[in-house]
Amino acid sequence: MKIAYWIVTGQKAALLVLSAVPDVLMVDGAVEMFTHLGYPKYLLPFIGVAKLLGVLVVVVPGLPRSLKEWAYAGLVIDLVGALYSHISVGDEAKFFVAPVLGLVLVFGSYALYRSVYMNAADATPEPSAA
Repeated sequence: MKIAYWIVTGQKAALLVLSAVPDVLMVDGAVEMFTHLGYPKYLLPFIGVAKLLGVLVVVVPGLPRSLKEWAYAGLVIDLVGALYSHISVGDEAKFFVAPVLGLVLVFGSYALYRSVYMNAADATPEPSAA
């Protein structure tokens, strides 16, 4: 189960980092998509940094459970917002693939995190990296 957790979490992390870096750097394609969705471009680096921080919190062992759960929640909000935005502006279904895949990976990672690192009886968080 631990191997499955790290495989799914690694894939999720890669997908979100690959989407966050163009946001932070305000790459032309990211800016175009963001403005197409109706958002101001000044918000793009904020969203990118938030995604990077969320991924970092999820992959670093030993952080408090509550912090990890907030990070998972933030990533879900980002992905649901992206999906809703594409639907709202009438984008083709091909634009739904990345947010839906991201949601599947985030939910899979979270479910495996709970399964591997949380003791159901006492909700003990994962061990530290030390």
